[in-house]
Amino acid sequence: MLALKIVFSILFLLVSSNLSAYCEPYKLAIPLGLTEPAIPENNPMTVEKIALGKKLYFDKRLSADDTVACSNCHDPKLGFADALPTSAGIRGQFGPRNAPTVLNSAFYDLQFWDGRVPSLEDQAKGPIINPVEMGMASHDDLVKKLKGIPEYVKDFQAVFGAEITIDRIVQAIAAFERTLISGNSPFDRFFYNSESDAISEPAKKGLLVFRGKGRCLNCHDFNPIYALFTDNKFHNIGVGMDKAEPDPGRFKVTGNSADQGAFKTSTLRNIALTAPYMHDGSQKTLEEVVEFYNQGGHKNPYLDGGIVPLNLTDQEKKDLVEFLKSLTGELPKL
Repeated sequence: MLALKIVFSILFLLVSSNLSAYCEPYKLAIPLGLTEPAIPENNPMTVEKIALGKKLYFDKRLSADDTVACSNCHDPKLGFADALPTSAGIRGQFGPRNAPTVLNSAFYDLQFWDGRVPSLEDQAKGPIINPVEMGMASHDDLVKKLKGIPEYVKDFQAVFGAEITIDRIVQAIAAFERTLISGNSPFDRFFYNSESDAISEPAKKGLLVFRGKGRCLNCHDFNPIYALFTDNKFHNIGVGMDKAEPDPGRFKVTGNSADQGAFKTSTLRNIALTAPYMHDGSQKTLEEVVEFYNQGGHKNPYLDGGIVPLNLTDQEKKDLVEFLKSLTGELPKL
């Protein structure tokens, strides 16, 4: 009888304490041109957690009025962005910044245009309580709301072996977002797989401009092993600095005057899918972006020293755009 009680006690503890121990580990598939992203030790990838994160990512009930999900601003059909100059939130409000793609965001050292948080988990907390975006009064309000939905109560118990909390909500969302990796572009096949016909002749010429006269490599670098096309740093290139009250960008985070108007270097992967461009969505096309750089950005006291007039010819600009189009990779299957 004592032995039977011990067996039942062990079974009860296993079932009630941490069901996540039974979740299936998830192995990221890394496409050509990329490398393994860092996975936080306290948020291991599991099949079940990613499925829960996907459900949360597309669920408009995470917003105050049930109208906005993460996917509104990061839509798979729009390159995981939203095709708007600045993002639309609840009650038709618009924020001040353009929605960057979530694709390959697992490789960023810091999140948001101004780098104010270090992880995807921290990033996911922001829009939920932003009054313009998802508009929840507090994280506790969202937790209470989800606790009132039986399927989520069941899901969190199955994945985490515990009740719903804001940290577990964002862990699930971040785990899903880390699966949104896109590589194996024509460029990758050309550069890393030596497929000479993977990109067009104009794109090949554009690559030479990218690495040379265009000076693009200074911030959107790649190496012989993998290509992130971002230096994960912050630069003032003059965007928006002609406004009466320009966005302070990174300065608001660091308080360092050298960071006035500086924003994170975007990855160029899938750039052809995510117009309009820049932190304020002010550049409508790749052609406009190239011309902006060709003119040396917009001069201001904090302009990055690497931003200078390029004197590209019309043909060089066209070739550079063709190269940028070759960076469109295979999209993750949802």
